[in-house]
Amino acid sequence: MRGLRGSQLSLDPQLGRFERTYVRILGAPANGLRIRLRRVLPETRGHYGTILDAGCGTGVFAMELAKMHPESLVTGVDIEPELVERATAIARAAGITNCRFEVGDVTALTFDDRFDLVVSVDNMEHVVDDVRAMKVLLRALHPGGRLVLHTPAYHRRWPVLRKQVNFDVPGHVRPGYHAEELVSKLREAGFQHVEEKYTYGVLENLTNNISYKISGANQENKVAYALVAPLLHAVSYPGQFSQPRWGAGLLATARRPAAS
Repeated sequence: MRGLRGSQLSLDPQLGRFERTYVRILGAPANGLRIRLRRVLPETRGHYGTILDAGCGTGVFAMELAKMHPESLVTGVDIEPELVERATAIARAAGITNCRFEVGDVTALTFDDRFDLVVSVDNMEHVVDDVRAMKVLLRALHPGGRLVLHTPAYHRRWPVLRKQVNFDVPGHVRPGYHAEELVSKLREAGFQHVEEKYTYGVLENLTNNISYKISGANQENKVAYALVAPLLHAVSYPGQFSQPRWGAGLLATARRPAAS
């Protein structure tokens, strides 16, 4: 399905007619999701036979990965059966045939040496034993396989330049990570060649703060948000070309050690 990123969500049977039309034209409406798509997907460039989206939710990243890598088989896993069912229905309706979904807990996946690339976006802040989850993702990779991991950073700019602890979102067991903390935990889990950089620069952070003020973490005030979202997307778009010294998100890449 062609269109702006996330436009396949217009095929979600749980959306109303206006919501479906809006998403089909403008793509995924959530400002934070659009920022993460722009930041994370370029890090997956390359050739992969198999890709895992660990903690896929409604499958936006898994489906975008499937479109970006048509030669790959993408598996999305989430702990919520309802989200897996929705993602499966959306992918089927969108004609995305190289993507499938299944129920699974990121801390207890049973994949062994299965994937060339594992992507996990904003999941570790929900997991108490995050190092255990990272070890599970390590085991899921082929030796030499690659991990792309995004999380909230511990601090964010609010209103613009002053640091504050990141949003207190229901379901988070920590507000986010310091860069050195995330790198240390990935190495403890067994990953090598760990690199990290911040996301959510000034423009992205500003629009995301406004987005959160309007809609919170539960998609509140949908009409007001629908009116403002196109402007937020336009303002935040150039932010993807920045390399902030610090920001409200962290993007880490790492590899499973190659077999000796």
